[in-house]
Amino acid sequence: MRLLGRCLENACPADMGELAMVRQLEISYPRPQLQRGNWLNLNGDWKFAYDDDGLWKQPNHVSEWNRTIVVPFAPESKRSGIHDTGFHTNCWYERSFDLEPSQDSNRVLLHFGAVDYRARVWVNHQFVGEHEGGHTPFSFDITSTLNLEGEQIVTVWAHDDPHDLAKPRGKQDWQLDAHSIWYPRTSGIWQTVWVECVPKTYISRLRWTPHLERWEIGFEGFTSGEMLEELQLKVRLSIAGRLLVNDLYEVLNGEVHRRIALSDPGIDDYRNTLLWSPEKPTLIDAQIQLWHQGRLLDEVKSYTAMRSVSIQRDRFMLNGHPYYLRLILDQGYWQDTLMTPPSDEALRLDIELTKRMGFNGVRKHQKIEDPRFLYWADAMGLLVWEEMPSAYRFTPKAVQRITQEWTEAIERDVSHPCIVAWVPFNESWGVPNLTETAAHRHYVQALYYLTKTLDPTRPVIGNDGWESATTDILAIHDYDNQPQRLAKRYGSDVKLSDLFDRQRPGGRILTLDGYPHQGQPIMLTEFGGIAYARPDATDADKAWGYVRSHDTSDLQHRYSSLLGAVNRVEIFSGFCYTQLTDTFQEANGLLYVDRTPKFSLEAIASATLGRESDNEAILTAPGTWSEAENVLPGTSQAGWTETHPIQSVPHCSGHPGS
Repeated sequence: MRLLGRCLENACPADMGELAMVRQLEISYPRPQLQRGNWLNLNGDWKFAYDDDGLWKQPNHVSEWNRTIVVPFAPESKRSGIHDTGFHTNCWYERSFDLEPSQDSNRVLLHFGAVDYRARVWVNHQFVGEHEGGHTPFSFDITSTLNLEGEQIVTVWAHDDPHDLAKPRGKQDWQLDAHSIWYPRTSGIWQTVWVECVPKTYISRLRWTPHLERWEIGFEGFTSGEMLEELQLKVRLSIAGRLLVNDLYEVLNGEVHRRIALSDPGIDDYRNTLLWSPEKPTLIDAQIQLWHQGRLLDEVKSYTAMRSVSIQRDRFMLNGHPYYLRLILDQGYWQDTLMTPPSDEALRLDIELTKRMGFNGVRKHQKIEDPRFLYWADAMGLLVWEEMPSAYRFTPKAVQRITQEWTEAIERDVSHPCIVAWVPFNESWGVPNLTETAAHRHYVQALYYLTKTLDPTRPVIGNDGWESATTDILAIHDYDNQPQRLAKRYGSDVKLSDLFDRQRPGGRILTLDGYPHQGQPIMLTEFGGIAYARPDATDADKAWGYVRSHDTSDLQHRYSSLLGAVNRVEIFSGFCYTQLTDTFQEANGLLYVDRTPKFSLEAIASATLGRESDNEAILTAPGTWSEAENVLPGTSQAGWTETHPIQSVPHCSGHPGS
C-alpha cells in the first residue's frame, strides 16, 4: 500500500486502486459495526524481544531484536512462532510499513484490538500514547509522527505481570503451568492491529438501541477531529436492498442523538419479517455519511437489528415473548492460538456447531471476545452473555481496573443485537467475602447499577453462580452429577423459600441475607462438566472434569440424562451447560479441542432440546454413575492443594469454581 492518504475529497471512494486490495469489509474488517474502506491490516511478522529485567524504556533502548513474532498471536501461543510459556513481564514489538501521508489534511489512526495488559506505543520513535486493560481496544492519531516519505515504524511495549492477581485476567493462570480450571497466559498483542485513513473531521463512534415497543431505533453518532459548523449526518437503513430510512440530522457539539421511527402497520406478519432472533437473525444494513456544506467528508458502514430483551416476572423475554435460554459455556480458547481465534472461519465454525447441537446461545466465560465473533453471532443468530474477566484480589486498584475496563467493554459491544445479558462477576471471584464484608457487596451492587446506567436495555446478572445480591436473573451453578438429585432439588414439589434458604450447591448460599429471591427468573447457568478424553490423547489420564466418562456411549448417556432432568424443571427459565470444547487440561467439552463432536451432533441436539425428556427411563437407568469417580476441581487430580503457596482464588468449599 503506497499511498494510504489518497482519499479523494476525503470521501474514500470505491475506485481507489491499491486500496481495493485491503477492503474486506464483510470478511475480515476488525471493527464490524463501524467499517471504513481505507485501511491497512498490520498483522503478520513483527520484530520481537523480551526485556525481563525491565531495562528498556523507549525504542532506542532495545539492544537486540532477536525474535520474530506473528501478530496477533500472543507469544505464549504456538502460532506466534515464539511459544514461550514462561514468566515474562515485558515484551517489545516493532514493524515497518509503507505509508505516505496525505497532502490534503487527512488523518491517520493506529488501532489495536487488544493488548494484554498495559501498552505504550511509538511511531517513528515518537511516543503517541498508552493504554491499560487487556481486553479492550484503543487507538491513536499518528498523523503528526509520520515521515513525509518512505517507511513508517511502529513500536509497542507491552507489560503484563504474570503474578498480579489484582488485574482482570479471567482464566489466565498465575502458575508456570496451567492447572485445574486455569489456562496458559496471554501477553502482549492478541487482537488485530491496523491503520486507517480518515478525513480531518470524521465519524468516530456509533451506538444503536432498538426500541421494539415504540417500533423505533435509537441512533447516536459521534464525530472527532477538527470541529466544524454546519455538519450533518445522513443515515440510510435498509434490509435486503429495501429502503427503510433515509434521514439527515444536524450535528451539534460533535454529536447526534435521535430516535428513528420505522413505519409500523401493526401487523405481526410484517413485524416478524424485521425482528432479529436466533431462529431468524435479520440485520438492518446502515450507511452513515458525514456532510459539510454539501461536501461528503466521511462514510462508514454499520448494521443494527430490531429486537428486545427484558425480564417479565420469572421469565426471560425476547421480542416480547417468553424465550427459554439453552446456553453453553464457551471459554473462547484454541489449542495453538490461545485466546486469539486462528481465523474468521474458526469463529463461524464454533457458532455453527453450537447451533447444530441445539443451543441458542453461549455464555462467553471470563473473556471479552473478539468483535468478529460478535459479528458472526449477530449474522448467524446466537445469543451471547458477555462476562467480565475477573481479578482474584479485592483491592482499590482491582476495583479501579475492572470498573474502567468493564466500562470500555460495554461501550465497544453495546450495539450488538446478539448480546442479551451482562455479567460483571462470576462465582464471587475478586469479591470472596460477600457474606461478611460490606465493601465486597457494595462493589457488586455498584457494578450492577453502573452496568444498568450504561445500558438500561439488557438484564444484568450481578454475581453469576451463588451469593446473589442485586440481580435481574438468579443464576445457579450446580455440578451435581446425579440427574435424579437435580430433578428433586429443583422440582415442582420444592418451595422456593426452602430452595434459597436451605440449598447450597457448591457449598455457597444462593442469596445473601437481605436480598431474597424476588421473583426473578431462575436459571441453572453452570452444570454438567462431564469429562471424556480420547484414550490415545496425550495425558489422557490427567484429563480434568467434574465427573469422568470412560467411553463416548457413557458420555452420551450421562449428557442425555442430565439434560433430560434439567429440561423438565419448570422453575428454570434456561440453562448453561459446561462446556463447548475441551480446553487444555479440561476434557469436559461436548467437542474435542479440534471441534470434532464426541458423539453425533444429532444426538447432542436431541438431548439439548429435551426431546428425550418424556422418557422416564433416562432418569433411572443405572449407567456407570459412581460417587468415587466424581472428579471435582481442587482434587489431587487437578494438582491443587489447600497448602499451595500461591494465594488461592475465591472457591466453593475448598474447590475452585469453573
